Amino acid sequence: MAAIPKHHVMTLNGFTATAGLLLACALAGCRSAGTTIRIDGNGAGRVFEGLGAVSAGASSRLLIDYPEPQRSEILDYLFKPHYGASLQHLKVEIGGDTNSTDGSEPSHMHTRDDLNFTRGYECWLMKEARKRNPHIILDTLAWGAPGWIGNGKYYSADMANYVAKFIEGANKVHGLAISYTGVWNEKPWDGEWIKLLRRTLDAQGLSSVKIVAADLYQKEQWDIIHNFAKDPQLDAAVYAVGVHYPRHDGKVNTPSFAKESPKPLWSSEDQPEFGPGDQISSREWSAGGRTLARIYNRNYIEGRMTKTEIWSPITSYYDNLAAPHSGLMYANTPWSGHYNVQPTIWITAHTTQFTEPGWRYIDSACGDLPGKGSYVTLRSPNNGDYTVVAETIDATTPEPLHFEIGNGFSNGAVHVWRSNGRTMFERQADIIPVDRNFTATLDPGAVYTFSTTSGQAKGTATSPPQRPFPMPYRDDFEATPIGGTPKYLSDQDGAFEAGACPSRSGRCLNQVVTIRPISWGISPNPFTFLGDAAQADYTERIDAFLPEDGEVALVGRIDSADFFQDGKALWPSGYVLDIGSSGAWQLLSTKFKSTTRTLASGSVPFPAKHWHHLELGFHGGDISASVDGRKIAAVSDSTHARGMAGFGSGWHRASFDNFALEQAH
Repeated sequence: MAAIPKHHVMTLNGFTATAGLLLACALAGCRSAGTTIRIDGNGAGRVFEGLGAVSAGASSRLLIDYPEPQRSEILDYLFKPHYGASLQHLKVEIGGDTNSTDGSEPSHMHTRDDLNFTRGYECWLMKEARKRNPHIILDTLAWGAPGWIGNGKYYSADMANYVAKFIEGANKVHGLAISYTGVWNEKPWDGEWIKLLRRTLDAQGLSSVKIVAADLYQKEQWDIIHNFAKDPQLDAAVYAVGVHYPRHDGKVNTPSFAKESPKPLWSSEDQPEFGPGDQISSREWSAGGRTLARIYNRNYIEGRMTKTEIWSPITSYYDNLAAPHSGLMYANTPWSGHYNVQPTIWITAHTTQFTEPGWRYIDSACGDLPGKGSYVTLRSPNNGDYTVVAETIDATTPEPLHFEIGNGFSNGAVHVWRSNGRTMFERQADIIPVDRNFTATLDPGAVYTFSTTSGQAKGTATSPPQRPFPMPYRDDFEATPIGGTPKYLSDQDGAFEAGACPSRSGRCLNQVVTIRPISWGISPNPFTFLGDAAQADYTERIDAFLPEDGEVALVGRIDSADFFQDGKALWPSGYVLDIGSSGAWQLLSTKFKSTTRTLASGSVPFPAKHWHHLELGFHGGDISASVDGRKIAAVSDSTHARGMAGFGSGWHRASFDNFALEQAH
């Protein structure tokens, strides 16, 4: 398809002319440089398929732990129509018990004989989204898979069935009809497996579920399109081509062969550029909001993409994990109830509150503004409404616009909303067209929506203040539902879930994954952690049980769990007390991209099938370790001054109980 044309024609003298003055000035023949947007009902364009977000990589982990009413307020800002971001599409990860960026999302099938659709939070999140917006589009994609799948081979019949069972279970157990599914996040695609997935979905009564492929990025992201002509079955199996982060050197460089493809093109994972301002105040016009305004418009203008999905809907993961501040909102201290409504919520609202999937772009009314900016125009499929979203993020002078409304479109009042950094998503005075014409002037560094639709609103819920992690902290896991995850703990590999204690009464937290999963690319030892990165002096305690040979670990002062820094690391950056069933123990100082140092080591009785008690204490540079009440180490080290606390094991079953953190005095 040809590139969208630019329309720079003469309009009024000056920047603030009204519609009435436009008519008078036009009759007198006075015109000045500007941009005319002709809203032509005959104009061709692709069907708009929505703006959405991707809950994956454990990015939403802490949201489910938020108290009410804050949890509902956050969900309203994300999903409620005409309130906040009004997201139109939600894609979730099909968990695989393996780290997929900021943690491990639990599988619905830990083993071949296991089936449980109540684990984790993704089905809960989809239900909450659909409760607010019954029309939201639901989507799924796997990042990794349990190790039993295909005996370690992802592209297998096992994996096709695994995907189908998740979609089927989401429907039968949670009442969720899922519309799309993908292949394997950011991994080379396999055409034969895509066709197998299509056949498997069809055979299980899921023929309405469409496949998106191949969720890649960089040079190879468009290559699948070349294979459609050579393989009609592959062509028939794939509904849309999804790519990740399609911008290169500041532009969306969709190749011509992709633009000419009849397949819908999606930016199926995208992200604005965030800076510290995005987590401080919703009134700050920070990097994320500015970048996202460009992305939404230019993904269509330059890339012909009809859907954009942002990773992630919300930053509900700890700050010392990978890619902090990715979300449209920020909420990762559930004990405080605090959340931040970032500018990206309102930039998204400039499109989603004025359009619906199924609207259509008008290519002749989409393009670049002469003073650095862009605009897109969309029309309703059935009632004559239209919406224009224009951004002047990089402009330094005002941008005059002249609108010409074609027959068949509403000639009623045009509602105008603006975000400019000083105010976000603020309604401006309506414009009344005269003779199907009107003008407007855009301030530089702003986003505007002009629309004949109504009902838009800006949510008013406010957040309580931030509070530090509560100390002392104790959890005996008795209140955690069987199969569930305790509050605040964030699994980073494997799966820790509540269940009956071995060899004692009550509930424990059991690490249940015994085969290393098929990894997306990060594969530390199973561990889970919580707390506040500012914690310095404290003592942590836990009871641990090994049913067979293996190892357990108590980890403290975790100052980074970003395994992208060192993909081969087995433990996070911090201090680790690691002890095995043989009794051999080590107190380690681990730091990414550095040599792991052994601060002390030795041997104590630590037989399997018995409960043991572990302690780590930190006071300034002094570090102590104890096992079963016996102090085994007292060392000095200054590598890690503060950080969070957690515990873990090897790839085998292990049980934990009575986790506690107490402030050192």
